[in-house]
Amino acid sequence: MKLDYSFIRYLAAKKTIDERALNQSVWHCLTQRLPTATPDNPLRIVEVGAGIGTMAERLLEHNLLTHAIYTAIDIKATNIQAAKERLQRVSPNVRLELEAIDLFDFAAREDGRCWDLLIAHAFLDLMNVPSTLPVLFSFLRPGGLFYFTLNFDGATILQPTIDAAFDAQVEALYHRTMDERLTNGQPSGDSRTGRHLFHQLLASGAEILAAGSSDWVVFAGKDGYPADESYFLHFIINTMQQALATHCEIDQKRFQNWIAQRHAQVEKGTLVYIAHQLDFLGRVGN
Repeated sequence: MKLDYSFIRYLAAKKTIDERALNQSVWHCLTQRLPTATPDNPLRIVEVGAGIGTMAERLLEHNLLTHAIYTAIDIKATNIQAAKERLQRVSPNVRLELEAIDLFDFAAREDGRCWDLLIAHAFLDLMNVPSTLPVLFSFLRPGGLFYFTLNFDGATILQPTIDAAFDAQVEALYHRTMDERLTNGQPSGDSRTGRHLFHQLLASGAEILAAGSSDWVVFAGKDGYPADESYFLHFIINTMQQALATHCEIDQKRFQNWIAQRHAQVEKGTLVYIAHQLDFLGRVGN
């Protein structure tokens, strides 16, 4: 399967999937807990790993940003440029601060600045959570809220089954690549981030106000996959291929055939994809 794999298109394609996945109970709790915003006291939001700005779009679309200063950072300049293009038309009552910068460089530079709400969307499972949480929580004022969404939690399901034992091996090895990921020589991933966040958040002094599952579920209806979700599926399969392309514990010829079969299932509209994830809303301080 020959496709031009674009990370920006992938982030755009998954917006509809994320919208279905976000836990509605946790979302409702967020909407009820947000402080009242006024022109003189706007809501101050910071989002880390903001990608192309789809979470900011979502908050705008749900009318949660009446008066706000929305600070969004991402390490990739191409993502931030895409976010600027997508968010050109916002209310004059919303001020956007979009910047391509490393999280830790941003934290060092903005030491002492505080926000009302911290968002990390599909981000924490790419980080070393215990060492990252104190940095993130330093952004919040006392009593500030955090909204941590789509935290992967150890299940990648592809149906229909091709070979149960081989399917299970691929899933296990794929998850292991997450657990063994290093960034600048440091651990930066956890295939069970979602469940581990319960104790990690409490250990960091946070209070969990709401939590719930936010599984990605992608399948084709009578008219095929919605929106650009077939591209999303091809991208996920390609990600798995890249992760295990040189892995010594898997039969590479068999694996490449397995990848081709999965792509073919997408083309036929028969592939069902499920990824188990968890959302959290909480606060820090009093």
